[in-house]
Amino acid sequence: MSEDIKGLIEKIQQEGVRVAETKASAIEEEAKKKAAEIIKQAQAKTEKMVRDAEDEISRQKASTEASLKQAGRDLILALEDEIEAMLERLIKMRTQEALTPQELIRLIDSLIKGYAKKEDFDIKVSLGKNDFKKLQEGFSGELKEVLKKGIELKPSDEISGGFIISYDGGKSHFDFTDKALAEYIGLHLKPALAQILEGAI
Repeated sequence: MSEDIKGLIEKIQQEGVRVAETKASAIEEEAKKKAAEIIKQAQAKTEKMVRDAEDEISRQKASTEASLKQAGRDLILALEDEIEAMLERLIKMRTQEALTPQELIRLIDSLIKGYAKKEDFDIKVSLGKNDFKKLQEGFSGELKEVLKKGIELKPSDEISGGFIISYDGGKSHFDFTDKALAEYIGLHLKPALAQILEGAI
């Protein structure tokens, strides 16, 4: 009887060990599957984070490059505007320096030579107040010669240098003021300046 009980106990123990081993094996297998799934999800998540980070870096790089290009263009445009403004100031200054009272008398005299012989001429010349005063003070002889030809010279507040001449009593006129001459010279110099700037860029 005791032998039977002993065998039964051993059998139960062996069965319990086998069941426990089977369960342990199943648990281990399940744990491995879960671990593999967790690793797979972690890898997928990591890859997505890397892709997102790369996309963000790429977007930021593109945005930075675009911003730098725009800033470069803005700088070049601002520089062009500043150079053009400097050129305009320089042309105006040099034009004013060139239009001395003596040169004004010479220019006016050369412009009226052909008309002084005609009977129906009505020449009016407008000058800046300062130039008019200088002509009266320093070039009275030359001025009298011009005025003898029937030319009307008058000062103008709107003219800073140079003169405006009309051959028909003011109905039409030719503008030889420093401003008009500077604009005319600037029109011819600006394309050349633009080419120089383009070459520098």
